[in-house]
Amino acid sequence: MFKIDTLKGHDRMSTQDLLLAVGSAVANGETDFEIAASGQHDIGGPLWHPEGKTLHFHVTNAGQRLGSMCLNNTEIIADGSVSADVGWLNAGGKIVVKGDAGDTAGHCSSGGKIYIGGRGGTRTGSLMKHDPLYEEPQLWILKNVGSFAFEFMGGGRAVVCGFDSEEFDSVLGERPCVGMVGGTVYFRGHSHDHPADILLEELDKDDIAFLAEGMDKFLESIGKENLHNDLSDWSQWHKLRPLTFDEKQNADTKHTDMRSFRLNEWIKGGMFSDVAVDDFAVKNLVEKGLYRQHIPVWNNAKYAAPCEFACPAHIPTQLRYKLLRTEKQEEATKLILEYTPFPGSVCASVCPNPCMDACTRAKIDQSVQIGPLGFQSVYAKLDITSKKTGKKIAVIGGGVAGLGAAWQLIQRGHDVTVYDEDDHIGGKLEQVIPRARLPHELLQAELKRIEDAGVKFVPKFKVDAEKFTAIRQNNDAVVLATGGHKSRFFPWEGAEKLTMGLTFLKAINRGEHPYVGKNVIVIGCGNSGMDTARGAYDMGAEKVTCIDVQKPAAFQNEIDHIEQMGGELIWPFMTSKITDEGIYDNAGKFIAGDMVIVSIGEAPILDYLPQDDKIKKFRDWLVPGKDNTILDGIFVAGDVIKPGRLVDAIGSGNKAAYYADAYVMRKDVPAFPEKREVPADMLGKEYFAKYHHEDLPEPLGDVDRCVSCGTCRDCRTCLDSCPEKAIDRIDHGMGIIEYRSDPDKCIGCGICSGVCPCGIWELNDNPEPIKMYRTGSKAE
Repeated sequence: MFKIDTLKGHDRMSTQDLLLAVGSAVANGETDFEIAASGQHDIGGPLWHPEGKTLHFHVTNAGQRLGSMCLNNTEIIADGSVSADVGWLNAGGKIVVKGDAGDTAGHCSSGGKIYIGGRGGTRTGSLMKHDPLYEEPQLWILKNVGSFAFEFMGGGRAVVCGFDSEEFDSVLGERPCVGMVGGTVYFRGHSHDHPADILLEELDKDDIAFLAEGMDKFLESIGKENLHNDLSDWSQWHKLRPLTFDEKQNADTKHTDMRSFRLNEWIKGGMFSDVAVDDFAVKNLVEKGLYRQHIPVWNNAKYAAPCEFACPAHIPTQLRYKLLRTEKQEEATKLILEYTPFPGSVCASVCPNPCMDACTRAKIDQSVQIGPLGFQSVYAKLDITSKKTGKKIAVIGGGVAGLGAAWQLIQRGHDVTVYDEDDHIGGKLEQVIPRARLPHELLQAELKRIEDAGVKFVPKFKVDAEKFTAIRQNNDAVVLATGGHKSRFFPWEGAEKLTMGLTFLKAINRGEHPYVGKNVIVIGCGNSGMDTARGAYDMGAEKVTCIDVQKPAAFQNEIDHIEQMGGELIWPFMTSKITDEGIYDNAGKFIAGDMVIVSIGEAPILDYLPQDDKIKKFRDWLVPGKDNTILDGIFVAGDVIKPGRLVDAIGSGNKAAYYADAYVMRKDVPAFPEKREVPADMLGKEYFAKYHHEDLPEPLGDVDRCVSCGTCRDCRTCLDSCPEKAIDRIDHGMGIIEYRSDPDKCIGCGICSGVCPCGIWELNDNPEPIKMYRTGSKAE
């Protein structure tokens, strides 16, 4: 006996491993199997013993398709009930189920015997057939079956005993024997109406002989011999069979047209007469206009490209490349300025470029060079409206989030003033980011553009409660974006010996050349930690060791740079104590160092805010409403809400400006607009040839590599591919084009959707209402 338990503790054997084990055992001569299954499917077939011996299976907890494609000389006994497709394509095996069977038991069986000791599900016995060269298949059911039983049956014999089924109007379910062309169905009890070409007959002597011979074997197999007398009263039995070919030819049938048949003979009023009116029109398989199954829609720019979707500022890079593709250099250069005032300082210099991580082109060869493209817009000027609204908005905080909000608000015609505590506007771009990562002249150029646009800068302005109240009274709205300037750390032993990373970096950027030890330890391996390590080396450190509790989160190029300078990254390291000699972890590991700098993030300083219970906080951070407000007319952005990347601050500033503008202009606006990402399966990457790294063009030359996801590149592929010539290209002038599908020509085949490389054409189910008529009145 070959025994298999498919469940060991919490580990379940896969179906593939189980079937491979059974197949190997059969090949080695095994004939008897005891399988404690746990839902595995296809147990018991197709198998053949090398010496032609009979294979015996005893199975518990079997899954779908028990005995599928079961061959002669295979016997299967399943305890309890079994799920769908018992004996699917059975070709000769004997399959016994002691309990109920799921849907489609005996489906497509062409040989052997299937015994069910309970009920059968929907479409039991469907597509049974008989190959005349072999013994016909048999399917025996103790109780009853579900609807559409023996659908399209072509041969074999089925027996439904109707035991314990008195509660059912039909032991054969609803609409049995639909499409049946061969075979015989025996049943005991009552059945619903059956198709007109299926005959209901009483048993003849050959039928009784068949049932009498087979009943004892069936009941013995399922362990129900005691039911012999109850099931052997043949006067309670009937049979169904289809008309033979000759009988159909000789039948006195009245031929009718399809409409009359559907109206008068099939289902009165039509199949859906209880919910809809049927016009009884018979439509062609391929239709145009109203009766198309699908409608193609040219959804240009409906979806966001992956780059646009991944960018917190939602900069539409694909539109930039579209403009470049049509030789609109100036428009492409200015487009990014509608979303951020820092294309060079952030996008091209310090941003991790999530847009490039998401770029579809990366799945072909390498991401489109989106980041460096920002350098092209450093000195670009955006036309600012001269029409003023007369509204005054104050922005407290001259960092990326505050300046981003100010930039959006000045474009809307408001008077905007930015207040900042530092000597110079710019926030962390000015105070913290090493000049080696962000050239100062580049930042100054972009700050000047904001100032030239009309934004007023007020540096050296430390806001307190009194000043905040005055600013609030003198402005129509206020945007708070004071950032995170309080270094975070844990209450480690010796924490008083720490140097704060933010203070250290600010001092470097002010040109103060702060003290640094020879052997420096930096707690934190994120980008700010790498900036701190770079600053320590710049100030004269001989050795820098960066530690973290988790895998370093900094960009790989920043990590590589520190390691090239001689730095070392150690993780995981759980800091527990800081001494004058170095630092200890919780396991007693020691790293020597004469200076420890912490750089694991910052929290905001919000002591200037009023003590108002309406202001919600989570730990050190503000929790705004959906419109980015904490009080009436007070909007928040950036690190006062939560720590984030500089590009996150730009997106947050844009959102605050969106709602602040709506507030001062007293207009209702929808939720801050965010597009859905274009589904990946709508894009056609196969249309684009792979570039090798040495052949990559300059960022401006990447127009051909950009897939233009979600935005039409006017390639005319759909126009050339439409088999019905149903697509028209419409040129509206000024570089604006549109594609339309003519419903009078379109058959809804979807080729346009399939060939579009950019995911513009979308194939929708036909939603058009069909006009119906009932007794002269029109209903839709």
